[in-house]
Amino acid sequence: MADVKAGVEYKINVNSNLFLLDNKKYQLLQSILDYGSLTKAAKEIKVSYRTALNYIEKMEMALDVKIVNTTKGGKGGGGGTSLTDDGYSILKECKKINAIMELHKDVNEIEAEIVDVNLEKGVMTIKMNQFEINAPLNRNYELGDKILALISYDNIFLMLEPQSSSIRNVLKGQIVEMRLKNEIIRVKIDVGGVVLCSDITVSAEKELNLNIGSEVYVGFKAMSVATLKL
Repeated sequence: MADVKAGVEYKINVNSNLFLLDNKKYQLLQSILDYGSLTKAAKEIKVSYRTALNYIEKMEMALDVKIVNTTKGGKGGGGGTSLTDDGYSILKECKKINAIMELHKDVNEIEAEIVDVNLEKGVMTIKMNQFEINAPLNRNYELGDKILALISYDNIFLMLEPQSSSIRNVLKGQIVEMRLKNEIIRVKIDVGGVVLCSDITVSAEKELNLNIGSEVYVGFKAMSVATLKL
């Protein structure tokens, strides 16, 4: 099977002017902020000065804002390049997206079928084997559609007993694996023939007294389930 990878582009909207900022241009803005020099920033992202300048010019033209300020130095140097307020705002928005993506980069992938649609509540029920959960209703889907459900590891909570809360999906399962990774314990739980992963802290593991073979309840909100049609 081919090694498939997907890249990311940031859709920047400034006063209704749109520009798709790829990772290279994002890194250029970050390097300008770090080094205060377009020359050093270009070297950092491994492009020529002319290419880096062309990146900036394209962004400024498309968005109709000034992204960087350049000052010339005297004989002793002292010149440099810095981000304008608009340039910094663009970089900040990209960094926010990065932080969210990093937080949710590990996801459970579940291939399931839509078995019920509740228009009044705005939810649909999806099922795989004995695993059945609620997810936000997508009106482009129909009964019987095959979909892929995505649930971030950190959106899955572990409980010893089911509790009354806003969590819509609460399912009983059994722990089949526990592994420590960077001060976080990755717990695998068999729930109705589907294995879900949940990341918990070491203190939470001790508080719940979890072990392989323990029966637990997993809980997650319907809104935390992202779906796409297969």
